[in-house]
Amino acid sequence: MKNKRVRSTSLLLVAVLIAVTLFGCSSNNNGGDTGSGNGPSSSSGTTDSGTAEKEVKLKVLHNWNGSSGADVDMTAVAKVIKEKTGVTVEWEYTKGSEVEKVNTIFATQDLPDIYTGPAWGGELDGIIKAAKEDQLVDLTDKLDKYPNLAKAIAKENVPPALYEKAFDAYGGKQFLLYQNHPATPEDAMDWLYGFYVRKDIAEKIGVDPQSVKTKDDLYSFLKKIKDAGLKENGMPVIPLGGFHNGWAVGIGNTMFYGSGYIDKGDGTLENTFFTKAYEDYTLYYRKLLAEGLLDPEAFTQTDPIANEKIKQGRIAVLAAHYPAILDSSKDYVKAHPGSDYVPVGPLERAGAEPNRPADLSIQGNNVTIIPKKSKNVDAALRLLDYLASDEGFLLVRYGVQGVHWDMENGKPVAKKEWFDKFTADTTGKLKKNEGIGIGFESLSGQDRINSVGGGDIWADQDRLAAMDNARKILRPNGISVISAYNPGDVMMKSSQWEMLKPSIDKIGDVWKEAIFAKSDEAALKIINDLRGQMNKTGYPEAIQFVNDNLKGKEVVTMGMPN
Repeated sequence: MKNKRVRSTSLLLVAVLIAVTLFGCSSNNNGGDTGSGNGPSSSSGTTDSGTAEKEVKLKVLHNWNGSSGADVDMTAVAKVIKEKTGVTVEWEYTKGSEVEKVNTIFATQDLPDIYTGPAWGGELDGIIKAAKEDQLVDLTDKLDKYPNLAKAIAKENVPPALYEKAFDAYGGKQFLLYQNHPATPEDAMDWLYGFYVRKDIAEKIGVDPQSVKTKDDLYSFLKKIKDAGLKENGMPVIPLGGFHNGWAVGIGNTMFYGSGYIDKGDGTLENTFFTKAYEDYTLYYRKLLAEGLLDPEAFTQTDPIANEKIKQGRIAVLAAHYPAILDSSKDYVKAHPGSDYVPVGPLERAGAEPNRPADLSIQGNNVTIIPKKSKNVDAALRLLDYLASDEGFLLVRYGVQGVHWDMENGKPVAKKEWFDKFTADTTGKLKKNEGIGIGFESLSGQDRINSVGGGDIWADQDRLAAMDNARKILRPNGISVISAYNPGDVMMKSSQWEMLKPSIDKIGDVWKEAIFAKSDEAALKIINDLRGQMNKTGYPEAIQFVNDNLKGKEVVTMGMPN
């Protein structure tokens, strides 16, 4: 989800299919066929030549906290996949830290047949480490048989810094697959991260959400909500909240600094953690907590707990991406018309001119790997290549052609019967029980949601209108896709990295500890203690390495969550 979660952090072509890689599929796979498409086949698990494939069950780890599957053993989508590939998928979903999950599966060797998870952060670092330790299947000599997978990891289809860090990093060997990167610019997804307030609460306190522009405005806005003494179900309304493990209440950092590294003014870079701006950001959030403006449970709660608070109407302002907010609040909104969450701001951005477009990192959400312990590598690749085809992409995004949707004028169109059913089901379970949104989409190759697909055909008109309205408010100058180098990726190549990484990894936890400190002085001491530890474990040399290697290159110094 997110992460989410995101949390991402997703650009650029249309997958091609070579017929010999498909099983039980008589149509071509260019996404424009209105014949058999992805409907059920009578030749279960067979190649085009009729050769039967042994049916295989593969375990797939979907490493996204909060993701979940169907309540039925075999969904309509899974049935078609089995018919086309001979593979039945057994899902495992992460509950808790995705980083911890990556580290745990390789430490314990309790490995799935296929892993897919975030294409960034500590999750990606764990996968890169496993590749360098030779724990993953080397795909170098296999990809010529699987054109959809090969295309997604071609150099031109992966952001340059990510390609250098995670794909072209093993002496010519290839271990990682890449999913959900926009095939074309029209497929790029802006998740519209921001602060959103319940419209009825904003009206009760008499504040226009679009009048909230600065960090001081936001503080005053939250304080006015608290001072109003609002209650729901006999419990006080919390001014600001989020979802699991603090996601994504900290996105107010963009009001204090542009990105994780800043230009010191002399052309050299510094990690933002060492700046006065980071201290101001920390103390601002400490003030929100100390004055009861920020939910203290936001950093430890699970998604179910967060969603329950939202369903009870107890969170006035949510910080996250808009789709998550719309999904979590729809039950409450349905029961309380006029309580929709609407955008706050747009808020100021540190160092950005008022007319600057939103700087977004748009890349694929998932990296996918096959551990060496996988019980059937050929079946895993067969499955993944089918899911990454146009036919597979449409299947996992929309359901079964002819059952859930039809192709009209070359584009998928939802069947009214299923559109009405999915719209009426505010839990989302019905869609999952058909096989949509249970994880297959994370394995579906390049994102072709608009170039091959028909957009979000299951979104109701109110949701689409809400997204369009939020986009107009939060993106008045449009977006700009980041393609520059991330200094953090370069730092990982320094000789100090192994010694420095444990300290770097503590930054997020130290920030949380600091904002819960009893005083500003205590909060700054917590930050300075980690700064000292980083300096002792190689940070000065590592940042010098970064500056030397990035001299003359375009570097990310402005960015927003996506």
